[in-house]
Amino acid sequence: MNKFFFKILVLLMSLSLIGIILVQVYWFNTSLENNDEQFKFHVKSVIGNVAEKLQEQEEFTYYDRFNKYKDSTGKLPQKNDLLEFYYVQKNHKNNTTIVFTNSISSDDYTISPSFLDKKSDSLKLKSFNSKRVTEIYDNNRFDNTKIQSDLTPDVKIEKSGNLDVLDEVAYKINYKEIASAMPLQERVSKDEIQKLLKNELEEYGVNTKFEYGIFSSGLATKVKSDGFVYNANNTYSIPIFSDNEGTNKYQLLVSFPNKKKFLLSDLVGITLLSIIFTLIIIIAYTSALNQLIRQRHISEIKSDFINNMTHEFKTPIATINLALDAIKNPKIIGNEAMVLKYIQMIKDENKRMHAQVENVLRISKLEKKELDISKESVNIQEVIEDATEHVNLILEDRQGTITKHFKAERTNVLLNEVHFINVFVNILENAIKYSPNIPK
Repeated sequence: MNKFFFKILVLLMSLSLIGIILVQVYWFNTSLENNDEQFKFHVKSVIGNVAEKLQEQEEFTYYDRFNKYKDSTGKLPQKNDLLEFYYVQKNHKNNTTIVFTNSISSDDYTISPSFLDKKSDSLKLKSFNSKRVTEIYDNNRFDNTKIQSDLTPDVKIEKSGNLDVLDEVAYKINYKEIASAMPLQERVSKDEIQKLLKNELEEYGVNTKFEYGIFSSGLATKVKSDGFVYNANNTYSIPIFSDNEGTNKYQLLVSFPNKKKFLLSDLVGITLLSIIFTLIIIIAYTSALNQLIRQRHISEIKSDFINNMTHEFKTPIATINLALDAIKNPKIIGNEAMVLKYIQMIKDENKRMHAQVENVLRISKLEKKELDISKESVNIQEVIEDATEHVNLILEDRQGTITKHFKAERTNVLLNEVHFINVFVNILENAIKYSPNIPK
């Protein structure tokens, strides 16, 4: 594999892995922010509903007490006519006149201080009523110039009832005036707030611990849970109990001590899976990268081995050829000692070629991690002597010489003798081969 291409491949794989991790982190942060926004929306809805229900319950309580009070006093209210108007319509076909009458009156009630649970003056409340009357007169008996109050109509239809809208407006005005003067503890209880908040939070799926408190003009009141502590990061507020001017003296604050834990609970499962899968990818990537680097290293060793194999075999083959040529020489063939010397050289070079074959087998073991290069303590001078013997014939063919200087005091070295001899032989052979003059 091309070295540049290999680096580009590793770089791209690394960037891809980093990108996957960054995407996972971005997804987690985005999901957490979305959960936080959804949590805020639900909590705002909850405390809004609770504030509205507290107001409604207080209004209903006083409205119910007021109605019971009206029924229990036995006193007739003071009636006042507020508005009355007429509309006259003549029907010439039937020779009749129709008079429509609409009137609005009020019943005034005086509320005693005992009803208000306070030592103050009595309070007047109004209840509004409406009455609609339809009267039909014969034109022969009806005076066109004025409506005759003593004239009995031929037909009379009367409808009456309470004006709920006006009653509600008048009641709310008086109720808020009464309630604003009362202590907070008498307007709402801890249990009531606890129950309302619990029910509303469960309905919205916010199942986590909460604390609450009511503040008056920025100061804490006695209406609060035992564990309430204000924290801007997990506390939400809403005004409650508005007065007739539309202002709110009180604020309901709700805090969630375990908010972060609750927000993370929805992401724990998918986040753990994401982390596990990411770790698997990292492990697989690291393993693949190690294998890739190792295979590349083995490939380089194989390539170097193939490139050097010809050189490794050329020296012993050349030595054997020279030895055989020398033996054929008439001057040598009759000299038994010289013949044996050259035969020994041929044997040594043959042994060396066998060692090269063993190196080929070692390459296959390299991929299986079975390659074990044994080392032993040997005399380096003897190894060098052995290496020079391998190139003697080549050196003699070039009429060269080798000068040795063995002055080392410590000559034992831990090495692999076969590989070390090959190294020295290659160095000496290259020196002989590429020397322009007689090698010395």
